[in-house]
Amino acid sequence: MVRVEKMLSDEQVQGELDVYNPLIPEPGELSATLFIELTSEAALREWLGKLVGIERAAELRLGGSTPTGTFDVVHSVPESAHEEALTREAITSSVHYVRFSLTPEQVELFANGPVRLAIAHRSYDEETTLSEETRQELLGDLRP
Repeated sequence: MVRVEKMLSDEQVQGELDVYNPLIPEPGELSATLFIELTSEAALREWLGKLVGIERAAELRLGGSTPTGTFDVVHSVPESAHEEALTREAITSSVHYVRFSLTPEQVELFANGPVRLAIAHRSYDEETTLSEETRQELLGDLRP
């Protein structure tokens, strides 16, 4: 960011650090940027109103079936420093910063797989299974 935006002063660089350092996760956490790619004004008008609340609809679905027939779910939480600016009642932003906080037991479920990343929103419901390579890379971020 410093190079792209040609920041020259220490104050400008510090400002960027102050904005983005809170996004760095602690062990047991994953941080993500939720970007809603809409490529036309018509799509923006149609979808940004429908997707209000999507920043709380992302889920990590951990493990296979349990004895109760369910899997463990870790819900996304909007990053607090940006939530007020990006969360609205009538329309959503196309960018959200979210965090997933996992217990030590959930980290082990993540390690053993499978892990599915999902959006469970009333207007958009999709999921994808993380590849082994992606899961292992993220596991390195989860563990201290």
